[in-house]
Amino acid sequence: MSSSDGLLDQPRDVRDEERFNVEAVSSWLKKEIPSLQGTPTIKQFSGGASNLTYLISYPDRDLILRRPPIGQKAKGAHDMVREYRVQQSLKSVYPAVPAMLALCEDQSIMGCDFYVMERIKGIIPRANLPKNLSLDETQTRQLCLSVIDKLIELHQVDYQAAGLDQLGKGGGYVKRQIDGWSGRYEKAKTWNVPSWKKVRQWLNDNMPDDVATVIIHNDYRMDNLVLDATDPQKIIGVLDWEMATLGDPLMDLGNTLAYWIQADDDKIGQMLRRQPTHLKGMLSRQEIVDYYCEKMNLSTDNWTFYEVYGQFRLAVIVQQIYYRYHHKQTRNPAFRNFWLFNHYLHWRCKRAIKG
Repeated sequence: MSSSDGLLDQPRDVRDEERFNVEAVSSWLKKEIPSLQGTPTIKQFSGGASNLTYLISYPDRDLILRRPPIGQKAKGAHDMVREYRVQQSLKSVYPAVPAMLALCEDQSIMGCDFYVMERIKGIIPRANLPKNLSLDETQTRQLCLSVIDKLIELHQVDYQAAGLDQLGKGGGYVKRQIDGWSGRYEKAKTWNVPSWKKVRQWLNDNMPDDVATVIIHNDYRMDNLVLDATDPQKIIGVLDWEMATLGDPLMDLGNTLAYWIQADDDKIGQMLRRQPTHLKGMLSRQEIVDYYCEKMNLSTDNWTFYEVYGQFRLAVIVQQIYYRYHHKQTRNPAFRNFWLFNHYLHWRCKRAIKG
């Protein structure tokens, strides 16, 4: 075991409700990848609250399996076939995408579509960096800039030259998002959360035109990145392409910064932090907006709209997950208080609108 191995993201035992027939999956996988030998051990990564991610370890090779969550799924969400094909197409123009290995559309194997990809071994930054990884303020700033630069790199890919014209619907993205997330919220609403009517109306009334059409990740966060264990300021992988599409780059940045809890945020914000954005050296949300817009030659004049949109969208995602817990479709205790997270995001949106 090398000294850097202790920094790697460690999977855990598979949760009882999320087990699968290992023999059936391994038998299928050996037909797809004939070089595989032996019986695999299965572990589960705990990070994702949406699609489920497993480590399949054969004696000489580690693979990653992705499948949809158990329970009710929003229409059009958790499309494993699309997620696989998007990454397969992107790999040649955006090398940080993992290599796709096999896609299964045979429901008899696991009862759902799933796919298998190469494991990118490295550090996944969770709420805190690994205990034995220490970055000084300058190194932390460089990591932060690397995170934003990797997003800019994606937004600058020539999607037409890459043959990715079919990835999304193109123009009119802003309006589709406001309408779409509003409808999803209505479907996932439970009795104990806000209606969001005033915020949704404000978003509707203040909608700008799309500033550009680019490839957007749509869930770009530090815990979807893989850092080089020997050089942690370098990003070697970008994961979780479930929601990637063609859309407005400022909407993508708004989504990213909805998760960006900085050092001076309130106590509830700090409790909800899931990436190490509070460290000395990390840029503030406003500094990131300024840095990004300067590099992309975009205006920051209307930033409040994208800020509010990002937080509303995050509230809908949180509520969709909570809906599954509320209706006993998952027993994962991590989701028990997500309705409170919804209230907090509602308050933050109202505060941003008031300025």
